Amino acid sequence: MKNSIKYLLLLITAAFIGCKEEPKKPKVSYEKASSVKEQAVVDTSQVEIADLPIQMEGTNYLIHPIASLNLYGGSSKSKYDSSSSVSSTSFKVSNYGENEITGYLQNVKFQEIGSDSIKALTDKPILIQTATYLKSVSDKTKQQVLVYSLADMDTNKDGKLDTNDIKSLYISEISGNRFTKVSTDFQELIDWNLIESKNRLYFRTIEDTNKNGQFDKNDVIHYHYLDLSNKGWKVFDYNPI
Repeated sequence: MKNSIKYLLLLITAAFIGCKEEPKKPKVSYEKASSVKEQAVVDTSQVEIADLPIQMEGTNYLIHPIASLNLYGGSSKSKYDSSSSVSSTSFKVSNYGENEITGYLQNVKFQEIGSDSIKALTDKPILIQTATYLKSVSDKTKQQVLVYSLADMDTNKDGKLDTNDIKSLYISEISGNRFTKVSTDFQELIDWNLIESKNRLYFRTIEDTNKNGQFDKNDVIHYHYLDLSNKGWKVFDYNPI
């Protein structure tokens, strides 16, 4: 009986240790610090897949979301593996609603209506989490734009781009042209908000000022806005505090 109780206590202890929360991984690694952007190596073994195209209302372009089965669908099998099963793998890589595409996308490609040519947004490694069409402002300013939240650098230096890396803010024309970063390198995007009456895209970022690899209450928050009525897409700082 004593042995049984001992064994039970050992099992409970082991379960408690196993369930103990792991320390949060840093989003920024300062080992061998360099001014050069830390880019992840592209995994050529991944199988790329595209969702069916999306056309934002009032635009003249089809948008093709691109991702990887290994990254998104959870399948490590080759597309040529005879044991692979359609029923066990998700081939959907994005979701669409309210003028926004969400997912974990390695790229998006653009195709003008009436053309067979398809152009990639970028040739660099990225991980897009959201791509949002600013329809209301686009209609007013006659400047159709997309806003992206994405990872573009392997900031924690683990050799891959994922949600553990810093999220940045980008903007482009609806054609994918003028793909431009508007947030600052090594600053984490907190959120953004469109103020239609002023044609402004407001956003906040946080800087790891104490260099501990985490973003917390001891770091500095920066406030910015982008004037969408200006085709130069100039970013302005402001201080509401």
